[in-house]
Amino acid sequence: MWVMKPEDVARIRFAFSPLWELVASLRTLQDPARQSVHLPWIKAVRPRLAELDLAELFALVPPKGYLADFLTPPPDTPLPDFAAELDRVRLTPPDRVVHEVRQVKSTAPAIIDRIVADPAGAVARVTEALQAYWESCFAEFWPRVYGLLERDVLRRSRLLAQGGAKALFAALDPAVTWTGERLLVDRPWCSTGGLHGDGLVLVPSAFYWPSVAVMSAPYQEMLVYPVLGVGTLWEQGPPPAPGALAALIGRSRAQILLALAEPSTTSALAGRMSLTPGAVSQHLGVLSDGGLAIGMRVGKQVLYRRTANGDALAAGAA
Repeated sequence: MWVMKPEDVARIRFAFSPLWELVASLRTLQDPARQSVHLPWIKAVRPRLAELDLAELFALVPPKGYLADFLTPPPDTPLPDFAAELDRVRLTPPDRVVHEVRQVKSTAPAIIDRIVADPAGAVARVTEALQAYWESCFAEFWPRVYGLLERDVLRRSRLLAQGGAKALFAALDPAVTWTGERLLVDRPWCSTGGLHGDGLVLVPSAFYWPSVAVMSAPYQEMLVYPVLGVGTLWEQGPPPAPGALAALIGRSRAQILLALAEPSTTSALAGRMSLTPGAVSQHLGVLSDGGLAIGMRVGKQVLYRRTANGDALAAGAA
């Protein structure tokens, strides 16, 4: 249970975390039946695992229960870079490592003992293992995962703007309850007390789905919740472009117009369409000039959405 003052509610923010997804995917590998939705990814990366040494990572991230928090520091920016997140792991103080590792109910106690005996050396090895695992099994899939997370955050942000914290938390997950003053999260490691004045970070996750997770002091409070639409994550290719619409404006533009049912950035569309960002930008320019799409600047990003005319054209082609 977290007590949230008005200033905490005002500081609710969303963030993505490639490191969180990477670490959560270690559980997916150990217990594929729990997340059968990710079987296409498991089948793709399983042949690559023999070249990696993941023993210490599996010890720190058991199939269930507590996992060492230092592996997943709460994002300090809305879209942290994987390398920057990994640098934060490298800077974990040895006493913090020992404290957290001793709480892990691991299936490999000998490995846990080795980590506790030399926490500084363990952090160096673990970060190297995470880097190798990312490069071999995750980096190529991250744009697809990122696109799904981005669409979820856009939906939730609109909900927060329209209905406030009450509407946001009511739709977040059954394990999360907002009373107007307290946020109740049905997780065993959710501490009791107030936030620390820096608000709450909400992080959508595809690889921790369908569960929620929390982090508390000494870290910033973070709530990880299951992303919407995870069943579409491993669908191949962009949405099909109906023949008539494709004949009218071109197949790629038709696919982009249909994909803009939810606002999206150029980079996210490029990953989903398997096109270059430059090509997507060109198509968006044509759609915008034709009054079918419009760009909106949000922070440093430009989000594109369909106009009313674009909605009508897409609906007519459905």
